[in-house]
Amino acid sequence: MTCEPLNPWVREALSLASDTKEVRLGHGAIQEAADAFGRCFGDAVPIVVADIATFEAAGRKTFDVLSRAGLNPADAFVFEDPDLHARHNYVVRLQQHLGLTEAVPIAVGSGTINDLVKLAAHRCRRSYMVAGTAASMDGYTAFGASINRAGSKQTFYCPAPRAVIADLDVICESPAELNAAGYADLAAKTTSGADWILADALGIEAITPEAWGMVQNKLEDWLGDPAGVRSRSPQAIRSLMEGLLMTGFAMQRCQSSRPASGAEHQFSHLWDMQNHQHEGRTPLHGHKVAIGTLASTLLYEVLLEAPIQTIDVQRVCAEWPEGGTIARLATHAHESLALRAVAIRESQAKYVDRYALSQRLHRLQKVWPELRGRLAGRLIRSDRLREMLTDAGAPTDPDSIGIDRRRLRRSYVEAYQIRRRYTVLDLAVESGMLPSCLDRLFSQDGAWIADVCPPASTPCASAPCVPKRNAQYRPAPADRGETNP
Repeated sequence: MTCEPLNPWVREALSLASDTKEVRLGHGAIQEAADAFGRCFGDAVPIVVADIATFEAAGRKTFDVLSRAGLNPADAFVFEDPDLHARHNYVVRLQQHLGLTEAVPIAVGSGTINDLVKLAAHRCRRSYMVAGTAASMDGYTAFGASINRAGSKQTFYCPAPRAVIADLDVICESPAELNAAGYADLAAKTTSGADWILADALGIEAITPEAWGMVQNKLEDWLGDPAGVRSRSPQAIRSLMEGLLMTGFAMQRCQSSRPASGAEHQFSHLWDMQNHQHEGRTPLHGHKVAIGTLASTLLYEVLLEAPIQTIDVQRVCAEWPEGGTIARLATHAHESLALRAVAIRESQAKYVDRYALSQRLHRLQKVWPELRGRLAGRLIRSDRLREMLTDAGAPTDPDSIGIDRRRLRRSYVEAYQIRRRYTVLDLAVESGMLPSCLDRLFSQDGAWIADVCPPASTPCASAPCVPKRNAQYRPAPADRGETNP
C-alpha cells in the first residue's frame, strides 16, 4: 500500500525543514515505516519506544513491519507506568537505555512519547523517527521538547524527527478525546497568531513570513470541520493532522515555538507547573489549551473595545513598579518554590522601566487603529470558538478540567508572570487595564459567569489581582522530594 501524495504546501514546508526529511501521511502509512527508516537511517538498527497503550495501537505493528523488512529491530522499550507524562525522570530512564546501544529510536505515540524520545535521542547524539498514534498536538514535527523538570515546564532545544509516519487508520481509531485535544491545539493558533501580530507591531518580536504562512494561510480550512473530527471522518482527521504537522514545521523553521504558542499556552504551562489534576488524572494538553484559548480570546475582545488611544500614559507609568519589586510580587503570587523561581526569572527578564514603558505605550497608541483591525481579523469570535470546540469534543468550561472561576481569574495574573514572551497578557498588564478587564469578564453578566469570584480588592501595578494562596494547589513533584532515577 502506498500513501496518498502530500499536498503541495506540505511538500514545500518539508523542503524547507531543517530536520525532517520524510513524511508519510495516509491510510496504511505504517506499512511504509521500514522504507522511510531505511531512506533516513540506512542500515541502522531501529528500536520501538512506546507506552502500553500505544504499543498495542501501533507499536507492535511497527515492530512487525520492520522485522519483515529485515531491519532486525532491537527489543521494544515500553514504558509501563499507568500515568506517563513528559517528566524529566522518564527522559533520563530512556536516555540510559539508549546509551547501551547504537539503535535509532522510533517513537510510537503522541505528545508525551514524542517529547521523551526527542530529548533522550538528542542527548544520545542521534536523530529519531516518530509514528504518531493520534492527532492530539502539534509537536510531532516541532523543534524542541516540552518537559516538566523540577516542577517547571521547560522547553528543551532539540531537533525534530528525521521522519514522521501518520497512519490515518491508526489515528482515526484513537480515543476521540485525543483528536479533540489536537483540534483545540490547532485552534490556539488564532490567539498565538494575534499575539505575534501584537509583538511585531510593538517592535518586540518580528514576524517570520515563511513560518507565519505555514500556520496561518490555511488555518481556517484545517479548522473547518470540527464535527468531522469528533466523528472520526478520515478527511477531517487528515486535514487536522496536516495542520498540526505544518505548525510543527513552522516551529522547526524558527527554532522557536512562537508561531504556535502564545498566552493560551501559558495557561496550560502554568497548570502543568502547579501539577494540576482533575478526577485523579492530568488533563490533556489540548484540553487545557482549549480553556486558555478561550481565556485569551475573551481578554482580547475586552481590550479591542477599550479606549487604548486615550490611556493616560503618564499615570500608568507613574504607577508602574520599580524593578526591585518584581521578585516580591512573583513570590507572593506563587506557592511552589520552583514556580516562584520561574516567575521571578521570567518577570525580571521582560521587565521594562518607566521610560521604556512610556515609549511602548505611545507606540501602541500610534499604531492602534490599524493594529486593532489586524487583531480582530485574526481572532475567532469567542461565541463561535466555543461552538467549534464543542463540536470537536473539546472542553469550553474550565470546571470540566477542574479549574474553578476563582482559580481561572488568578491564572490570568500567574500565567503572565511565568514567561517572557510578549502576549495579550502583557498588553493588559502594561496598559494598566488587566484589573478592569478581569472585573468585566468575571462579573455576574460577564463572559466567565463568576458567581463565586468577587471583584479584585488588592490590585497591584505590575501584577493586578495578585492571587492568594490556594489550598487546592498540589506541590509540584520536585517539591514532594521526587528525584530522577
